[in-house]
Amino acid sequence: MLFVVLFEDDPRFEDMRRQHMDAHLEFLNHHADRIHAAGPLRDAEADEPAGGLWIVKADNAQPVRELIEADPFWPTGLRKSVCVLAWTQVFADGRALV
Repeated sequence: MLFVVLFEDDPRFEDMRRQHMDAHLEFLNHHADRIHAAGPLRDAEADEPAGGLWIVKADNAQPVRELIEADPFWPTGLRKSVCVLAWTQVFADGRALV
């Protein structure tokens, strides 16, 4: 099962991103078997950091939440909100998957 995780970041803690980026990237690499994609989001109009997105493979939402809370960014205050959504991919690379 696939999940999309949407992170909204608190701009007051933007310096935490820089301070913990190496540990965060190491964490993502260590969990690459479950975190299939990850990256920052930017406000398209203001061109400012807005949060992040992960695509995670898991049996249910609980292990996804455990990954989120194990991320070095989690205890820093950077993450203002988190939304975990189950996702069914039906289209990729120009073709239907169902």
